[in-house]
Amino acid sequence: MSRPTIFITRLIPAPGLKLLESTCDADIWIDELPPSRDVLLERVQGADGILSLLTDKIDAEIMDAAGPQLKVISNYAVGFDNIDITTATQRRIAVGNTPGVLTGATADFTFTLLMAAARRLVEAERYARAGRWKTWGPSILLGIDLSGATLGLIGFGRIGQAVARRAAGFDMRVLFHDPTTSPVEGINAEPVDLDTLLRESDFVSLHAPLTPQTRGLINAGTLAKMKPGAILVNTARGAMIDQQALYEALQSRHLFAAAVDVTDPEPLPPDHPLYTLDNLIIAPHIASAGIKTREKMSVMAAENLLAGLKGEHLPNCVNPQVYGD
Repeated sequence: MSRPTIFITRLIPAPGLKLLESTCDADIWIDELPPSRDVLLERVQGADGILSLLTDKIDAEIMDAAGPQLKVISNYAVGFDNIDITTATQRRIAVGNTPGVLTGATADFTFTLLMAAARRLVEAERYARAGRWKTWGPSILLGIDLSGATLGLIGFGRIGQAVARRAAGFDMRVLFHDPTTSPVEGINAEPVDLDTLLRESDFVSLHAPLTPQTRGLINAGTLAKMKPGAILVNTARGAMIDQQALYEALQSRHLFAAAVDVTDPEPLPPDHPLYTLDNLIIAPHIASAGIKTREKMSVMAAENLLAGLKGEHLPNCVNPQVYGD
């Protein structure tokens, strides 16, 4: 029996890669940068399955190029806004993702950014390296205290709930806004409308998926409603924030600081004005970049792909309608 053919759009960690290479004929894009559109269109031809990253736009054109034998698309990510789910479902192509595995790592990194922004850690490190550290002083690099502060979470899914649990260790009051989620037993977090969250929160952290409703949610209007001196953190999607409005809110010091792990576009061009701000931390989309987490992601993505190739239900399927159960 011939082995299925798959295209993997980037090198993934070894545990998942070994699973796939042991049972499939795998074509792997090994460059650090993602394949270009033309390369993607060429390399997917004849593939029974595709393992993609968020940087790969998998739309009808790509599915056409692959051919009618394409059975499954496995995204090495929790999000899947890079894939045309409607078209995949119409063609009975199962689409998988890697939920849950990123929760702890992303919640941890959210707090990493939150604390670093609050205590001006990156600014302080640059201060020391530049030779500006001359003495201890009572007013040098003063930051914001976490203990007893109010944390507002926009989005209260797995990651938002994990952040709320971590906030309890800092005696923080937690508010959340999520029209699709109710309070969760065991988590001390209060549901509120968006205006209340923005008005009362010392820290606002984004954990919602990117949808037409959340795209540009943080804009000049919503930033103006935030408490003066508040801090904004984003580990969700860059397009949720109007970056020009964020620049102006930080430059004017309406916001004390912000820290983002995601931008729009990614990567952010090196000449972008946001890089000129000393009260903004920009990380290169590394919230899930724990070794164990990324290895688990690779296994989940591989298991989704293998199940789809066998005609079985994917362990984590974002379009279960394809099964017609």
